[in-house]
Amino acid sequence: MMLRNTLVLCLLLSLFASHALAVSELVGSKPNIILIITDDQGYGPVGRHGHPWIRTPHLNTLHDTSTRFERFLVSPTCSPTRAAIMTGRHPMKNGVTHTILERERMTLKATILPQVLKSAGYTTGIFGKWHLGDEDAYQPHNRGFDEAFIHGAGGIGQAYKCSCADAPGNKYFDPVLRHNGKFVKTKGYCTDLFFTAALGWINKVKDEGKPFFAYITTNAPHGPFIAPPSNTKRFTDRGFGKTQAGFYGMIENIDENVGRLLDKADAWKLHKNTVIIFMSDNGMTGGGSGRGNKSMGTTEDGQPMRPYNANMKGLKGSADEGGVRVPFFVRWDGKFKAGKQVDRIAAHIDILPTLAALAGAKLPTNQVEGRNLLPLFGENPPDWEDRYFFTQKARWPTGSEPNKHQWNNFAVRNQRYRLVGGALYDMQKDPSQKINIAADKPDVVKAMRDAYDKFWKESRPLMVNETAPMSKTRPFHVHYFKQKETEGIPMWQPPKF
Repeated sequence: MMLRNTLVLCLLLSLFASHALAVSELVGSKPNIILIITDDQGYGPVGRHGHPWIRTPHLNTLHDTSTRFERFLVSPTCSPTRAAIMTGRHPMKNGVTHTILERERMTLKATILPQVLKSAGYTTGIFGKWHLGDEDAYQPHNRGFDEAFIHGAGGIGQAYKCSCADAPGNKYFDPVLRHNGKFVKTKGYCTDLFFTAALGWINKVKDEGKPFFAYITTNAPHGPFIAPPSNTKRFTDRGFGKTQAGFYGMIENIDENVGRLLDKADAWKLHKNTVIIFMSDNGMTGGGSGRGNKSMGTTEDGQPMRPYNANMKGLKGSADEGGVRVPFFVRWDGKFKAGKQVDRIAAHIDILPTLAALAGAKLPTNQVEGRNLLPLFGENPPDWEDRYFFTQKARWPTGSEPNKHQWNNFAVRNQRYRLVGGALYDMQKDPSQKINIAADKPDVVKAMRDAYDKFWKESRPLMVNETAPMSKTRPFHVHYFKQKETEGIPMWQPPKF
């Protein structure tokens, strides 16, 4: 009996070792990487997450064929999350404390994700939203992206009294976009265009002998909530308000494009050597909540709809769980287990070190504070030291001293607890944040506040945009009108694939 038990134990240890070795062997394996990030979608509006009426068959497929992080955390708004992805550290340490007013500009001192991957031999492309600076020095084609097909500002058509502004007069249909520094006129709906450009580029570079990184960053479903009529009709026919029909129609259009990408990856035999990641940049926007609408529509049996946010407190802009929890699906056929759920908390700051590990790239010195998540993909993940994640909505008035706002709109999260202001929640027992247990856990509150205070003191000297003067020009406008006058705005020719 003892011999039999010993043999069984040896076999189990052998199986574990072989699997652990397989995970470790992924370091430096240089797969292609496709990172899809949607704007303001949040966690709830995915069919597999229990949404009662939205149809996302292709995202459901990606969900089912991926390893999924069930508590993946980002920042409450757009630019901060994108800065964290690009640098592997908290956005405030990149100078990003807003989404406009020069405070969306990611410090030029950071070494960012495409530069890290290029050092390991990758070719890189971005398709969609950048939102980390519209002045030339901050633009993606000057920061490591070989291919850049983007709009300006934080959304198509946006313009503020600062440098943050898209091409003038832009709309979601037939927008003017910036392609490698030059403006082009397009024909079609924005999300379709970004996926078409990305797929055309992937088709071009996939056989060139170098791994690629495609960063597909839709502006949808950010407001204004405008989707193709074919995507809104089902919702308007059931009595949804215009806002909801647009918001959910935009997501179903995203789903169709994800389906296009998955189909092409299959046809091009990419799934075996390509990591595909899907996520959103912050919690669900109010466009999906019924805010400001007389009707949310009806169910198929005629009952009134109710807003759905996966039973979480908070929306975009909130330091609560609903403001910062997003989907995080990671698919790599034959390498990452389909259907596996990772229960350890992880965050946007972990993306760069994880992708750098896959690429075999060296991390920037004294910059990255996230962790390489690859060990968590194994069948028997190792002991994982708990850690704190810090949320700060920021967005204080420009010119105001940030230290005055340190203790406003902040949160601290570890594996079990979330401290939001003066309220503490046990997220394992109370994921909807209904019971404040701060009075029962003063030691936990103190430890979290002390950790946040230390984080703040480290971050404050790196908030380099707080006193930046407002630009007197809008770079996208200046370059657009100059190009229009001197050489014109050519029609973009969609790639064939």
